[in-house]
Parts: sequence; structure tokens; C-alpha cells
Amino acid sequence: MKIVVCAKFVPDATADRRFRSEDNTVDRAGVDGLLSELDEYAVETALTVKEAGDAEVTVLTVGPEQAADAVKKGLQMGADAGVHVLDDAIHGSDAVATSLILAKALAKLEADLVVFGMGSTDGGMGVVPAMVSERLGLPAVTLGSEVTVDGQTVRIRRDGDTASETIEGTLPLVLSVSDQANEPRYPSFKGIMAAKKKPVETWSLADLELTPDEVGGSSAWTEVVEVTARPPRSAGTIVTDEDGSGAAELVGFLSTNKFL
Repeated sequence: MKIVVCAKFVPDATADRRFRSEDNTVDRAGVDGLLSELDEYAVETALTVKEAGDAEVTVLTVGPEQAADAVKKGLQMGADAGVHVLDDAIHGSDAVATSLILAKALAKLEADLVVFGMGSTDGGMGVVPAMVSERLGLPAVTLGSEVTVDGQTVRIRRDGDTASETIEGTLPLVLSVSDQANEPRYPSFKGIMAAKKKPVETWSLADLELTPDEVGGSSAWTEVVEVTARPPRSAGTIVTDEDGSGAAELVGFLSTNKFL
């Protein structure tokens, strides 16, 4: 079985995140980044399937040069190979264009099982798995909180607010998993060293038979027209209780601000 995990390189949420002044797109090259935390659950799902049977796991990413770090993390966790789609023309691509690039790469890889996280920690749209499944003409089982693969059958449990659903699909298919699906492993020292010898291919748009006018900001269906920096946090209100009136002051504050 060929399993491909679609992994995204995102700005580190604990670092200084910002937009590019030229086009209001997320600055991915000038900030610290890493493999999206939500995609680590996808990598773990793929590795679990691999360990339970005969499978090969490839990590696929699309992004700038630094996005290679997302592939590296997947390889350190235990994936077998990586593919990095790298092309300057990709900059500014929205979800529609990203799904096109991924679908072309997945078709070239001849994936049997495509695994996504439930979203990304930068955009948070969560629509790309469904878009990719539509482009590939494959069924999609999404937002799995529990995943079981039995031969050609993939079964998930999807937990909602009021009920849980059990959904099945037959390979090949597109799968996305939630952050409740598993506990991603930490790369071991052995895994980190082994990752240095694993194959990683770099593909351009031409390798996928795509042209620059099909992707990028110029073809995007959406555009960020204005960005305003978040205002600094104002100082909080301190309620003292020197004479026993603190409780009443606190209740008054909560009531005035409609917290009660």
C-alpha cells in the first residue's frame, strides 16, 4: 500500500507571525516555521497503518524552501520518503490552487491512501481534503477520531457534538483525522539519524504539468485586502479585598462587563 501524508509547513505559533507588506500574504520565508501540529496526527495515523501491515509512507509538502523542514519532521517520525513541491510561482496560492497542486502530485505518486490533518494551524480552513478527493475522483472519509484499516476498507469514527458516526470507505481514498485520533510520537535519536539517508524529491510545477497561471496569487479566488495589527492588551483591573468589599466589587465588575 502506498500511503501519502499531505503535510503543511506553517509559521510557529509561538514566534512573531506576520503578513508580507507587498501582498498581504502570510510570511512563510522570513519567520520560524515547522510542521503543522495538526498534521502530526496524520503522520502518526499513516505510521500506525504501516506498522500493522505492508505499506510505504511518503510525506508530501508544498511551499518555500523552508517547507523541507516539514518533510524532515515526518521522516524523523518514521516515514520512508518525502516529496517537496517547490516553485516560486506557487506563492499566494489559495485552497483551490493548493488542492490542484496536491492532486497532481498525488496522482503522480499513485497513492492508495491519502492522509490529511483536520486543518492547518495558520489558515484553519479544513477544506483541502475534500477538494483533493473531488479532483482525484476518490471517496473521502474525513475528521476521523478513530481509524481502522482492514484490507481495502478504511473505517473511521467521527465524533460530533451530539453523536458519533461510523463511516467506511474502500481504497483508494482520501482520509483526514482529527486531533483526537492518536498521540503523535516524538522522533527518536535513531529516527533522526535515519532520516538523513531517506530519499527526498523536489518537484516543480513543470514536473506536475502545471503552468504558473494556474496557481499563485494571480489566480486565487480570495484576496486579503487589508491587515491591521492586533492592538496591545490593556492593563487589567485589580480588585483588592482589604476591607471585605472585594467580592462585591468583583461581582459589580463582571456584571458591568456582561460576564454574568
